[in-house]
Amino acid sequence: MKILVVHQVPYRKIDYRDCIDHTRHQVTYVGHPHRMADLPEDLPAERITLGADEDLVEGVRARTSPGDGYDKVLSLSEFGIIEACHIRRHLGIDGPDLGQAERVRDKVAMKEALTGSGLRLPRFVADPTPCRPLPWSGRTVLKPRQGASSEDVTVHETAREALGAYQKLADPEGFQLEEHIDGDILHADGLIVDREIVDLAVSRYVNKPVEYANGVPLGSHQEECTEEQRRLAQRVVSVLGIEEGSLHLEFFETESGELVFLEVANRVGGAAVVPMHERHTGVHLPSHEIAVRLGLERPPAGAPSGRYHGWLAFPGHHLPPGRPRRTHLPEWVRTHPCTDRIHLLDPEQEPPRHITYQEWEVPVFVEASHADPAELRRFLQRCAREITVHSRPADAPPEQREAA
Repeated sequence: MKILVVHQVPYRKIDYRDCIDHTRHQVTYVGHPHRMADLPEDLPAERITLGADEDLVEGVRARTSPGDGYDKVLSLSEFGIIEACHIRRHLGIDGPDLGQAERVRDKVAMKEALTGSGLRLPRFVADPTPCRPLPWSGRTVLKPRQGASSEDVTVHETAREALGAYQKLADPEGFQLEEHIDGDILHADGLIVDREIVDLAVSRYVNKPVEYANGVPLGSHQEECTEEQRRLAQRVVSVLGIEEGSLHLEFFETESGELVFLEVANRVGGAAVVPMHERHTGVHLPSHEIAVRLGLERPPAGAPSGRYHGWLAFPGHHLPPGRPRRTHLPEWVRTHPCTDRIHLLDPEQEPPRHITYQEWEVPVFVEASHADPAELRRFLQRCAREITVHSRPADAPPEQREAA
């Protein structure tokens, strides 16, 4: 089989060598220089490196043709789902059409498709009428229609304030306004085969993704998946017509226990979702997704750990650049029975200026597990309170740095 891989997710998150037999199949990777650089040098595959600022689709069109004989196009990134549709069309390969891709990429399209499905959704407006108020008055979320990682998401105390912020945007057509829902946020991650969920795990966030964008630590931990949660996930998949691949669904649980849809993606979750899922269920989601998308037999699942797993990331994108960091990691964290692994960024390494959950890019990242999800949650919440990362003044003496 001849496979074109649109390489956008960090290689170590997917580990394509373990997902595709590169001696049996003819594999070509295409992507921008910063991402292509993380491919192992000894990976037996062709490489097409685009220009640093080159449009992905146009770059692929310029370097490939239907006569190249590609059988499949793989794109596992949030930011390559729609682009892959255009590439498949260029190469004459069957796959999800543009409408299907938009329903798992565009937050307005997905909610429009789910309207009338029986699921509760936040009220939303994509194109507000000038001089007319929104259909609600309370707290309101202003967010990009195709964003990720809560980038450029803001929460406003009133609908009027949010509407005013929307009207000041340079490109308002790329945003939507959404009713704020009070409650915990959960995410469900699993695998879809022939529009049916065949594997699913549910996790509850510690803090909220939009808070992480503002410098607050974020994590999540697995808990027992209920039948109501499973029905919600399957209903979303069925109504949106998601045929195959990984599922990353986010939803609210209100104080009364009602489940409210937030958004869905047809790709693996970020942060440590992949390894946490594999430890809990035995299923390595990228390997299984790739097998399903290539029409191959899924690999055997490993043995579940018998524990619930979680992670906690401390951001660095909000810290002033060029300032030394002061990290406080209490000793009890290192010795706690929930602690599996602690990742610490080298004190001399600057964290990226963009939002990231990658364990090798944030100042502190904790992996944890326990047989009791409630105990695991208490541990992660305490870590979020007591581990701290700050910048110290540039002229502060070295002895003021307390490093982990």
